Amino acid sequence: MAETINRKAKGVRRSAAARSRADTARKAKAKTTGAVGGAMALLPFTEEQLHKVFLAMILGGAAALAWFVASLAGVPALAQAQVASLAADAGFEVRRVEVTGVDRMNELKVYERVLAERDRPMPSVELDAIRADLLALSWVADARVSRQLPDTLMVDVVERTPRAVLRKPDKLVLIDGTGHELEPITPANAKSMLVVTGPGAARQVAALDDLLEAAPALKPQVAEAEWVGNRRWNLTFKTGQVLALPHGDQEPAGALVQFARLDGVNRLLGGKVAAFDMRAPDRIYMRIPGRSGAKALEAAKGAE
Repeated sequence: MAETINRKAKGVRRSAAARSRADTARKAKAKTTGAVGGAMALLPFTEEQLHKVFLAMILGGAAALAWFVASLAGVPALAQAQVASLAADAGFEVRRVEVTGVDRMNELKVYERVLAERDRPMPSVELDAIRADLLALSWVADARVSRQLPDTLMVDVVERTPRAVLRKPDKLVLIDGTGHELEPITPANAKSMLVVTGPGAARQVAALDDLLEAAPALKPQVAEAEWVGNRRWNLTFKTGQVLALPHGDQEPAGALVQFARLDGVNRLLGGKVAAFDMRAPDRIYMRIPGRSGAKALEAAKGAE
């Protein structure tokens, strides 16, 4: 019987080499699987949970891409409008406005800025824009605007504090400690307040307060203060008498304290002297109506 020889059969050496490569691949796979398994064992979650995390990341990326594409097409604005409409239908729209913190200013001015939001869906209300409108009011130093669901806007106003009256050529204006103008004021309402005059006087109100605190007994008697030459004050008392103070950092307060002592001893305020000049160090000049300058100087020296 004749034998058939398969010419395509692998030789012994080729078969051995193939088996060797297969064994090497199996060992490498087993080693890799062991390393991955070891790493998985160190993680605080299971392999199934890890698959869920990867799936969530993939879905999140797809959603972000879809939102970006929709943004280019204007879909988010339409969705926002739809949400606002649904909120309004559910009763979440502005129907009431509550204002707190208003004491001196006209409360109607606050309502005028906020009532434009009435009947607007709550999600469509721009709180920052309302706050910006309120800060434009002269009396408002700060404002907080918030939603009180379902239908109320809460407005808390921080008012500026009036500190003095600024005398202008044509009117009197109420100002705060920074010189910020609040509103015009009538002479009758300004009688009980300190009036400041002179270029740049409004910006010096806080410094003037500190100066008058150096002589508390004189402070309520000062009716008007003139800022002269952008460097010093002339004080006018309720008696109509004028006190010229020196310029400098410490000199005005020292002169005012000295004048308070002299007034306590000699009753200068309410007397015959019309004006006191303390601009010269350690000296006070007094002007008395009906007397010459020399006699006034002699009277000043006698008082010292």
